[in-house]
Amino acid sequence: MYNVDEARAQTVRALVVSDVRLYREGLAQMLCEAPGILVAGFASGAAEALEQMHEVSPDVVLLDMAMSEALALARQVARESKVTKVVALGMPELETDVLSGAAAGIAGYVTRGGSMSDVLDAIRAAARGEVRCSPKIAGFLFRHIASLSSERGGTAPAAGLTAREAEILRLVRQGMSNKMISRSLGIELPTVKNHVHSILGKLGVHRRAEAILLFRDGPHSS
Repeated sequence: MYNVDEARAQTVRALVVSDVRLYREGLAQMLCEAPGILVAGFASGAAEALEQMHEVSPDVVLLDMAMSEALALARQVARESKVTKVVALGMPELETDVLSGAAAGIAGYVTRGGSMSDVLDAIRAAARGEVRCSPKIAGFLFRHIASLSSERGGTAPAAGLTAREAEILRLVRQGMSNKMISRSLGIELPTVKNHVHSILGKLGVHRRAEAILLFRDGPHSS
C-alpha cells in the first residue's frame, strides 16, 4: 500500500538561489519533474534566500556560484542551520574556488559542464549527508586535507571540524562504533550520528573508513 507520510518524509525539499531569473525558474521547472524532489522556494539574492530558508526549512539549497555573494551566503547557511546542505552549481574546477567552497560549508559540487543528472545526484547525496563532486574536485579536497593533516599532526580542526567533531573523529579512528562513542562521551546516540554525518561531509568522504584512511598516517593515529 502506498504510504503518503513515508513518501513525504523521503522527499527532498530544495531552495533554488540565483540572481538570473531565467536560470532560476528553468532549474525549478526541471526539478519539479524529478521524483522525490520538491522545489520549496526560490530566491534571487542572499537576503531573500535566508528569509526563504527560515520559512520553508529546505533540505538543500541549490546555489548559483556565479553570484557575487554566493560564498558569503553558503557560510551564512552553514552557520544558521545544521540540517540544510548547500550544493554549488556552476563551480569552476579551480583549486582555490573549490577549497574556498569547502571552507564555506558547501556539501556538493556541480561543475559548469555538469548535467541535470549531476544536479539530481548532488541534491540526493547532500540530503543523505554525502558529497558528490567530480574526480578532479575530489582530488583537490583529498590533497588539501592530507596536507593539513600532515602539517598539523593529523588533527581534524584543519578540515574545519569543531572541537567535538575532532574528538569524535579520534574515537572513530580508534574503531569505536556510534554507540560506543555515545557511552564514552556521555552524549545521545542521535547526536553522535549527526556529528559523524557532519564530519564526513566536511572531509568530503562518504564512509567512516575513508575518514580513517585520511588520517591514518598522522603522528597521532595510533
